[in-house]
Amino acid sequence: MREALYWEPLEGGKVRCKLCPLNCIISEGKRGSCKIRKNIGGKLYTLNYGKVSAIGADPVEKKPLFHFWPGSCALSISTVGCNMHCKHCQNWEISQADENFPYLHDMTPEMVVAITKRYGCESIAYTYNEPVIWYEFVLDTAKLAKKEGIYNLLITNGYINEEPFRELAPYIDAMNIDIKAFSDEFYMKIAGVPSGEPSRRTAVIAKKDFGIHVELTYLIIPTLNDKEEEIRAFARWVVNELGDDTPVHFSRFFPHYQLRHLPPTPLETMDMAYRVAREEGLKFVYIGNVPGHPGENTCCPRCGKPLIVRYGFEITEYNITEDGRCKYCGEKIPIVGTYKKKHYPGMWW
Repeated sequence: MREALYWEPLEGGKVRCKLCPLNCIISEGKRGSCKIRKNIGGKLYTLNYGKVSAIGADPVEKKPLFHFWPGSCALSISTVGCNMHCKHCQNWEISQADENFPYLHDMTPEMVVAITKRYGCESIAYTYNEPVIWYEFVLDTAKLAKKEGIYNLLITNGYINEEPFRELAPYIDAMNIDIKAFSDEFYMKIAGVPSGEPSRRTAVIAKKDFGIHVELTYLIIPTLNDKEEEIRAFARWVVNELGDDTPVHFSRFFPHYQLRHLPPTPLETMDMAYRVAREEGLKFVYIGNVPGHPGENTCCPRCGKPLIVRYGFEITEYNITEDGRCKYCGEKIPIVGTYKKKHYPGMWW
């Protein structure tokens, strides 16, 4: 436990957390919506600093990041808590838990960096639950990792206020931002927050102001965010605000947590999303959670040849030159880094 960053005292011993757009007003002895930031004696404390719920070495494609050092190894770490309460969360056991979660391990930023180097991972991915509410630990670890030449990957819902994000952003190399839907109604009813606008704002700031490599994920849930007009509006926003070379991952929903009554996303819906996004001008559209789908592959936007062929998170064919061009026609491909074939020890806890 340590004093949190980004808060202010209010009258009557209350505090206002200023980390995320919920801006929770918290009475003495109470917690914010994330369950992990608590008012103790008129000060705001974070209860999960250095509390690690899972750690393991993953292919970077699992994040998913398809255009950032393909094939490289990311040390994935997580804690507990989240500032959203998505009814479909696949990691709800940790995202909706607090510091009493029974499988937490205490770690320091120095330990995380040392493990990353020991196992030959090129990056640290803050992932599985929402890293925004682990802000203080992520910031300290990312600063240290940067000094050691290790990349920092933020796998996030992007729901963070602008000031704290701008402090963290210089230490972040790549982000996958989960855009839950393209309607505020979904965010209110399914994610438990008023609007998705802050997440979209984070994506724009990250790419335009800091040059962070940004990829987006949109989980398609039957009956909730799967309408063609909504997906088309999302794709149009990406093209207009982030650029047509921004990788977008449409992921297939499977029943989880509080949405077990819904069916898996039909493959026809996944194909529709792929078609619509390409029609709106996106050059790099991917289909996730459908192993073997051709939408897993990176194709050249000029000649159409397959450049990176994948099966799940494994690269089976790589046809991009060392200087980042299509091997067949010479088109420049927006890939950060070159292909690295790695061995992944897997999850440790």
